Amino acid sequence: MTIRLPTSALLDGLLRDVDGERVTLGWLVDRLGDRSFGLVMLLLGLLGAMPGASAIVAPLLAILAVQMMLGHTGPAFPRRVAERSVRAQGLVRTLGRAVPMLRAIEGFIHPRWPMPFEATKRGVGLVVLLLGVLLLAPIPLSNIPPALAIALLAIAYLEEDGILLCVALAASALLLAIATGAVWQAMGELGWVRGFL
Repeated sequence: MTIRLPTSALLDGLLRDVDGERVTLGWLVDRLGDRSFGLVMLLLGLLGAMPGASAIVAPLLAILAVQMMLGHTGPAFPRRVAERSVRAQGLVRTLGRAVPMLRAIEGFIHPRWPMPFEATKRGVGLVVLLLGVLLLAPIPLSNIPPALAIALLAIAYLEEDGILLCVALAASALLLAIATGAVWQAMGELGWVRGFL
């Protein structure tokens, strides 16, 4: 039986591998191996919580989510996207904040309530796609709740924790319901849905 390396240890190793001033998305995916879907999702979720990053993160999440829904074995981004670089310092700072938090919660999460992997991957992909749309809401700080929900989904997916996954899906459903209600109310006030009320 192989020992499953904790996500925090994988990210810690990634931190040590960062070399140079800039890194590319392709470089990240190459180093994440068979857990690349979950780790890229986690990184994008964390980046999505940062001010001004939503417009870049949301399309990348959409690509990732669609590939998960289609059952791909790992993420594959267009070459133009994969070769786009970001400042290594920003990535190191983001990972540096995430690793201690992950270590703290890894004592409470572990593989339980196993679910069929392909069905889980496709379902998580659909929810991530919907949450990615919420990242684009033009309201200050509105990107933080969906970004954190995506990060929570990623952790549950990575650690194969079915209980945490159910919690993350419930939180995601609540966010999507609130967003849908807000949009419906706004459309009603504008008179766009008067015929349905």
